Amino acid sequence: MDFNQSIQGFLNANVWWILILALWSIAWKGVALWKAARGGDKVWFVVLLILNTVGILEILYIFYFSKQSTKAKA
Repeated sequence: MDFNQSIQGFLNANVWWILILALWSIAWKGVALWKAARGGDKVWFVVLLILNTVGILEILYIFYFSKQSTKAKA
């Protein structure tokens, strides 16, 4: 079995998990990017746009870091 066949087998066996993971990541990334843009956090916007952390960094930004930056601006 060569590499292409093993990758193809993995993708075929896990297509639903991959789709769920992609939708999860896109949803969190969209919310985090929106909050960063609305809050004027340019550095966070670029970091969130470039890095793909399957929603982990995005969730941290939404619930922790964006609240800190909002308090600092007030």
